[in-house]
Amino acid sequence: MPHIHTNPGQHDHTVSIYLFRTDLDEPKVLLHLHRKAGIYAQFGGHIELDETPWQAATHELEEEAGYKLSEVQLLQPFERMTSIGSAVIHPQPVVHITMNSFFDQTHFHTDVVYAMTANRPPKENPAENESAELRLFTRDEIANLENTDEITRSIALYIFDNCLEKWTPVAPSEFK
Repeated sequence: MPHIHTNPGQHDHTVSIYLFRTDLDEPKVLLHLHRKAGIYAQFGGHIELDETPWQAATHELEEEAGYKLSEVQLLQPFERMTSIGSAVIHPQPVVHITMNSFFDQTHFHTDVVYAMTANRPPKENPAENESAELRLFTRDEIANLENTDEITRSIALYIFDNCLEKWTPVAPSEFK
């Protein structure tokens, strides 16, 4: 989806997914070479006007990484709310941040960031109009990767160091 807000100082709501493969000799994060920015980045995109951040995350994961929800686990903190009356509980994000857009420093993205794990490659390929250049990175490779941005690097390192071993993998189907 294109930007909803296009004037300086406006914000679009976005979602990001950091997907970690845990079936390898050591955990690795899967990133794709962003077609427009030309750097390695997490999966994600704009949240459509008729969807929640979680709904956006699920379709972006499938479109950009080729993974269906049934092929991944969602990392969640051990202590978290699981119900609030009739309200719909969404997954706990790793972080919820606001940053400048890659392409327009006067425009902002307010991003909900999720962490997921997979123990095998996806059954499908990314969608036809998405980047087919996907690559796995170890923690040390991300720490030294020049072809990424500081936000992607910082979040990936935080998940490596603080979430992979401490957060609980849960079935994404727990959330709507």
